[in-house]
Amino acid sequence: MGSQVVQTLRQGVWASLTGGWYHDPDQNKFNNSCHLYLWIFLLMLPLSLHLALPPTTMALSIYCSSITVFFILIKLANHRLHVMFDEGEAVVRSSLSDVSKTPGPSLKWGLSSLQPSTGLDIPQKNPAAPKRLNPLHEALPFSKHIIGFLVFFIFMQLFVTTKLSASNPNSGINLFSVRQEEDSLDESSETSTQEKPSRKIYYKLRLFPGKWINILYDRLTLLALLDRNQDFLENLVAIFMAFLVSFLGFVLLNHGCFKDFWVFQFCLVMASCQYSLLKSVQPDAASPTHGHNQLVAYSRAAYFCIICSLIWLLEQLLRKKDLPVSSLYGVTFVCYDILHFLRDLLVGFTFCFPLTFLVGLFPQINTFTIYMLEQIDMHFFGGTAATSLISAVYSILRSLIALSLLYGFCFGALKEPWDEQHTPALFSGFCGLLVVLSYHLSRQSSDPTVLLSLIKSKMMPALVEGEEEGEDDAVIKDPLPEKLQNSMKEILLSDVVMCSVAYILTFAITASTVFLSLKPFVTIVLYALAGTVGFVTHYLIPQLRKHHPWLWISHPVLKTKEYDQFEPREDAELMWFERLYVGLLCFEKYLVYPAIVLSALTNDSFALSHRKNCDVLLTTVAGLKLLRSSFCDPSFQFLTLLFTLVFFHFDCPRSSESFLLDFFIMSIVFHKMRELLLKLHFILVYIAPWQIAWGSAFHAFAQPFAVPHSAMLLLQTLLTTVFYTPLAPFLGSAIFISSYPRPIKFWERNYNTKRIDNSNSRLVSQVDKETGCDDNNLNSIFYEYLTRSLQHSLCGDLMLGRWGNYSSGDCFILASDYLNALVHLIEIGNGLVTFQLRGLEFRGTYCQQREVEAITEGVEEDDGCCCCEPGHLPHMLSCNAAFNLRWLAWEVMTTKYLLEGYSISENNAATMLQVYDLRKLLITYYLKSIIYYLVHSPKLTTWLQDAIFQEALQSYTKWHHIERDPQVFSVKIDEDYVHCLQGVTRASFCNVYLEWIQYCAGKMETQPVDSDEDSPLVTLSYALSVLGRRSLGTASHNMSNSLESFLYGFNTLFKGDFRIATKDEWVFADLDLLQKVVAPAVRMSLKLHQDHFTCLEETEEASILYEAITNYRSSLVICHESDPAWRKAVLSSRDTLLTLRHMIDDGTDEYKIIMLYKRHLSFKVIKINKECVRGLWAGQQQELVFLRNRNPERGSIQNSKQALRNMVNSSCDQPLGYPMYVSPLTTSYSGTHRTLRSISGGALSLDAIRSWLCSKWVRKDNLTSCNSGVNMEDVDCAAGGSSSLSNNRPSSVTSNSLSMYQQRARTSHSHRRHNAGRRKTPLFCFFALHSKKNIKVNIKSKTWT
Repeated sequence: MGSQVVQTLRQGVWASLTGGWYHDPDQNKFNNSCHLYLWIFLLMLPLSLHLALPPTTMALSIYCSSITVFFILIKLANHRLHVMFDEGEAVVRSSLSDVSKTPGPSLKWGLSSLQPSTGLDIPQKNPAAPKRLNPLHEALPFSKHIIGFLVFFIFMQLFVTTKLSASNPNSGINLFSVRQEEDSLDESSETSTQEKPSRKIYYKLRLFPGKWINILYDRLTLLALLDRNQDFLENLVAIFMAFLVSFLGFVLLNHGCFKDFWVFQFCLVMASCQYSLLKSVQPDAASPTHGHNQLVAYSRAAYFCIICSLIWLLEQLLRKKDLPVSSLYGVTFVCYDILHFLRDLLVGFTFCFPLTFLVGLFPQINTFTIYMLEQIDMHFFGGTAATSLISAVYSILRSLIALSLLYGFCFGALKEPWDEQHTPALFSGFCGLLVVLSYHLSRQSSDPTVLLSLIKSKMMPALVEGEEEGEDDAVIKDPLPEKLQNSMKEILLSDVVMCSVAYILTFAITASTVFLSLKPFVTIVLYALAGTVGFVTHYLIPQLRKHHPWLWISHPVLKTKEYDQFEPREDAELMWFERLYVGLLCFEKYLVYPAIVLSALTNDSFALSHRKNCDVLLTTVAGLKLLRSSFCDPSFQFLTLLFTLVFFHFDCPRSSESFLLDFFIMSIVFHKMRELLLKLHFILVYIAPWQIAWGSAFHAFAQPFAVPHSAMLLLQTLLTTVFYTPLAPFLGSAIFISSYPRPIKFWERNYNTKRIDNSNSRLVSQVDKETGCDDNNLNSIFYEYLTRSLQHSLCGDLMLGRWGNYSSGDCFILASDYLNALVHLIEIGNGLVTFQLRGLEFRGTYCQQREVEAITEGVEEDDGCCCCEPGHLPHMLSCNAAFNLRWLAWEVMTTKYLLEGYSISENNAATMLQVYDLRKLLITYYLKSIIYYLVHSPKLTTWLQDAIFQEALQSYTKWHHIERDPQVFSVKIDEDYVHCLQGVTRASFCNVYLEWIQYCAGKMETQPVDSDEDSPLVTLSYALSVLGRRSLGTASHNMSNSLESFLYGFNTLFKGDFRIATKDEWVFADLDLLQKVVAPAVRMSLKLHQDHFTCLEETEEASILYEAITNYRSSLVICHESDPAWRKAVLSSRDTLLTLRHMIDDGTDEYKIIMLYKRHLSFKVIKINKECVRGLWAGQQQELVFLRNRNPERGSIQNSKQALRNMVNSSCDQPLGYPMYVSPLTTSYSGTHRTLRSISGGALSLDAIRSWLCSKWVRKDNLTSCNSGVNMEDVDCAAGGSSSLSNNRPSSVTSNSLSMYQQRARTSHSHRRHNAGRRKTPLFCFFALHSKKNIKVNIKSKTWT
């Protein structure tokens, strides 16, 4: 423990303060000396130049050129040495070199060929060296630069050697002097002259053609000396960053931004930023992963350049005169004072760089970029969350393009003033375009991957088909990408219609001057309507649907039909309050809030037309943000609106600017206030003294220590709320510290679980051991299927209000009997939700089980009130229960949430095969299944007529042929075993199985096959029966009498591992006999053996057994879990699956028969405080990565029922947590939800409108004319749309209408028995709908043209 603390202080704390330099006692003196002198050089160079030279361009040029050349030399030398290790020659010496005995540098100059007379140098080619040369090595002339680099280190080495030789003459420090022993690479550089000869490896570094030097060094020591840059681009970026740091830093020094001691402090910050480009801090306080993180090396220099650029820009602005003075909300802003304050703030922040990087307030640069772009897009443009760096850039670019387009229209409309009686057409066009763009952007995901794949499939279909054909051979095609493309296509087609209609309606309404003529009345009505609808939709109905409404009522007031059912077997039924919720939601976000924004835009246009362009820009930004946020997530819009009205009309009426700007500002402020309340709730719940869960002794110490620092905690809470950063408990205690800012997605990498099966594992691992045999790998498929189910229904269920109120970043836990998953909502759009599912272990730890019990147990039976138990009112909770529910960071939203899933039933195979008679029954079913699959094989005739098989099976045609292998055949398990002959004969085989062979042959639908006793079919069946049993005996290690060996052998055959004996090599003539006959027979026998326990008499009859096997072939999937077909069957939603699992856990070795049944699973939906989840995740990352706490029973993961600490921490990305499954970021669309489509009628598109019109016209117009009995001539029943209908697939509406009419016509005919003309009406309608030509018909004369 003490050494770990010292190591953390040295490599973590001190290295973070200096930028990466620290003294490592495990490294040699040469490395430590180089680190020290490098850091001193980078610190003293700018300081000495600044003090010695005047602040001129010459001093700047000297410093920048020195740093640039210095970094070029170091990077080139470092790269050249790594190339030497990759591609150079190794020279092995068998005795101690003179280098280790003398303090001089260990270099040997020579020619390209070694002298053979020495006998000591053995040139060897590096076995790991690739043949292809590095392109950087070919492109750059290293020979000119390496000499200077080596000379520099030689003089440095000689200097250190001279100092050390005086104190210890036996010690020697050699250039590149770390010996590479056979058993260890970590040995110290100090050697003794009395050591025994050891094997050393030198590397030949070529400097010039024909000139080289031997270097005694190794790659690990070089990596400890300097970080490695993998390619040319990384080296170039590092050199450029070093130049930029030196340039910007020295420019600020020349400008006189720093005085006295602060010059030294600033030079120290510069040195730390430059040193991190050579040897970075590993691990960094903000590093999200274990091991070496390359991005951390650039983060410190990148932040320094950003802040110095801002300081330089502010310096240039402060030098200008006559800076403007503006006023906003009654507050006067003097630009000079503001800029001066910002400059001083940034300068002070630069001085604090070592401390800020020590506590980890700066994320790595890509995370910071995602965070900044996401926050700007969300708060200023109404965007959704970003899922990656590409997603963030794509989102901000499309928002800026939309803003620039809208700004042009708005500027043109407000360029000249206009009166109340006339609204300019350009302004109406601006309003229509604003609504259209806001609606379309709200319907699109921030991830462009699906959209690009759809465009690629339409623009380059040949390329996509070629890629799919290439993937089909190796990997099973996943149906999810095509499903996402269809959803995206449906959204785009729907937006074409909806945007056109929205533009026309918006243009007409704004051009009618209704908002100006009815100015006070319209706004009052709209505000009242928004408040009322919002209160009912987002507060009253969700509270009444909660499991404990207002945390006082013991059961939901608005119950679903499934609430009182034990195991619902059908989809969740649509309730009346769900219809009401969807209707109010659509009315609110499609009518009320667009009307409010348009009214505010129109009313504020008069004042804005006389103002400057900046106000026009603010108006455009505010309108775009408010409309997009209303379309995406209107859950809290009514509260924001009420706060805006109350604050600016009653609290501060004189500070109001305009309603649109007030609403825009208050939307940002209210968003931060909600985050502040969530943080305060998390803190109070976590540190409440009556329910604190101390996980370690440190927690007990930290609890009273945190009380005097409550003011500091409150300040941290405010700051973290402003910057959207997690507030993490330090080591899981009551002390909270701020972490670095993160996006809503939180985790930096796109982590998702990769299931191990036979398609992605080596063949040797499949044969020697069970592939992915651990339970977590096998059970992860259930969470993967759960993710697919959520992808299908999550967005629709959220819009139906089944999960209560929700917003971006919310976290829910789905809890059932064995499945416990954390669902993280990342992106909330208009009709789409992007989420990530994290599945926990089935059989978790003790702490996880305690927390699962806490969320599953009820509190309805609690009668306590303080210290007594007076009971409670009917349908109400007791006082203690209500009090305890209020002090939890989670809340049960619903207890009967239905999702399609698989119920798991397992039986112990040992108990089912313990008795010999049961094993004999399994072998009997095994052989009968072989016969069944043989007879039903399409290649049966070929096999029976094949000369190779006839010759190989000649011995099996003889009736006196006996199979006497005692290790395979036994009277205990073989029904056709002849005891007196000690084996199995053809006669005994026919005595048992001939009737079954003849029955199966009689069921053949193709050409009948001879199945008498001497037929080739019986011979082949007999040979396959012997082969199947011998394969089982071989897999069982010829110990058929042992149950364990029998189960091992049967499991080996079940997963497809057949060990063929020499006598049975005839089967290799056609491997389909194994793959299509024997292998499926093994699996089918297991199912038939299970059915034996439920219907014993029925399975003994040949007809029933035959029918059972036939049905199971089509309805049941039987395969091993490591087979890719298992995953394909689960993701394809097959109804029933069966497998045999070998379970090895905690010393137990069992075989389980697993049966999966697809049904509706019931889940509890628990909503967790999202700030609690973010804080615990951030604390866990800091503790494990930076502080390196490797204790598996650390206090931060102990159970805490009020915060679900163990479940939340175990859901972290590996290796921080241990989730069983982490899904990729998955997007769910509302169009895939059947219940929601039944309410809205599906997406509105041109095809749907045309299909609906055609169906209505055919039903009401054409059919009436047909039934009237008059002549119809030149009738075009397609009404101009027949061409499109004939070329495209008919929609579901048209098909349903036709089928309904045909059924209706047939019913009318059966009851009324009219003439033949009426009977042909449905046929006429079919031709009229699908024909491109005109149809002439005379019903009375029964003639068609």
